[in-house]
Amino acid sequence: MAQQGTEQEQTGVFAVDDEGFVVDTEDTEAREAAHRERGTSRPITVVGNPVLHRECKDVTEFDDELAQLVDDMFASQRTAEGVGLAANQIGVDLKVFVYDCMDDEGVRHVGHVINPVLQDLPADRRHLDDSNEGCLSVPTAYASLARPDFAEVHGVDLKGNPIKVRGTGYFARCLQHETDHLYGFLYIDKLSKRDRKDALRQMEEGTPRYPVVAND
Repeated sequence: MAQQGTEQEQTGVFAVDDEGFVVDTEDTEAREAAHRERGTSRPITVVGNPVLHRECKDVTEFDDELAQLVDDMFASQRTAEGVGLAANQIGVDLKVFVYDCMDDEGVRHVGHVINPVLQDLPADRRHLDDSNEGCLSVPTAYASLARPDFAEVHGVDLKGNPIKVRGTGYFARCLQHETDHLYGFLYIDKLSKRDRKDALRQMEEGTPRYPVVAND
């Protein structure tokens, strides 16, 4: 089972469950380590960098360069001790994100989504969770932000195969946060002016624990 899961991730093909959602909870340690060991950690871009404030380009080439990008993103995510990372957070203008995130039940999810689209929720699924949120591109800052406690994202994998990912609680927040990044939005853009100002103050007063790209 472990070997099968690792091979699936190395080829960019996920196993899926009976409802067509990716199985991202098996062999998480081995799959994350395989990506990370092939990758090179890159510094994190921070708020103010233009690449963070515009919609990224769709991925159209599913090649070795894309696979290397995903590996580098996992390596960068581990260096920064994050739970999710979008490609524009390392300066790459493509719709790709990776994740290594626990849900509220303590189950670890590891995977990637290319060209993600967040699905609209019916009214009966829109239960808001008002919890603290942070971002590697707004280092040392946190603010309370209400988001739905369930999320479903559709996209493709490294080979261009359609995939679906769903999550609850903290993992749902991660899926929404990373998809937002690829459409040019940071979580602080959803805050009130007062709370956004406070988050930027926290960032200014703090010291990042990982390498960042200084804005000109």
